[in-house]
Amino acid sequence: MFSLLLLLYFWSSKKQFVVVRFSAEAKYCTLDAGKNVKILSWKYRLQIAMDVAQGLEYLHHGCKPPIIHRDVKTTNILLSENFHAKLADFGLSKIFPTDGSTHVSTIVVGSPGYLDPEYSLSNWLTEKSDVYSFGVVLLKIITNRPVIERSHERNHISQWVSFMLAKGDIESIVDPRLCGDYNINSVWKAIEIAMVCVSPTSTKRPTMEQVVAEMKECLATELSKSEGGYESESRDSIEMIKYESSF
Repeated sequence: MFSLLLLLYFWSSKKQFVVVRFSAEAKYCTLDAGKNVKILSWKYRLQIAMDVAQGLEYLHHGCKPPIIHRDVKTTNILLSENFHAKLADFGLSKIFPTDGSTHVSTIVVGSPGYLDPEYSLSNWLTEKSDVYSFGVVLLKIITNRPVIERSHERNHISQWVSFMLAKGDIESIVDPRLCGDYNINSVWKAIEIAMVCVSPTSTKRPTMEQVVAEMKECLATELSKSEGGYESESRDSIEMIKYESSF
């Protein structure tokens, strides 16, 4: 299942065009459930995150020249009836040069809470800005909490997750409506992936190729939960980093 609504793009030194597929039946990604609607299971949430990660991987590593989406957020993710996710809205996307440049200097645009703080301060855009935004999306998928709290403190979702991790209270991080119906190892893995993606320093963030590889392991762990018992902890592939506030 292809994870982009992108069909083709045209690039030259003077003009850039992106052509996307119109999807009339797709719905915006939302974790909120109305009446008589089942809560999205943990397995489906991981599959949605995987689809988005694969879409970004293609933009960064499959397109020539690469494309930076620049506005990855839950409302720019469309879901099919089978809960396959497609990354949409390329209105802010940016072509990344192939001349060896490490970044693009550009006016800062994006959505509050999903915007890479390093890009916001420096005006230097890289593919790691999309990685940061993906990390925020993944935290939202895990917790179903607001990206920015509506309280006076206006704390970011990553700050709250970091606080809960420091308390060792991982189960309180997960959307309580799941009622514990998940493999705790896959939850650990997903949180680790998300937190390393939202590192304030871009050089500490993984590439989307690395993220896809880790998400595959995470999803495989969840799918195998019916085959046997659980291990007590999972710390295999991504080292947990302590989130340092940059807000």
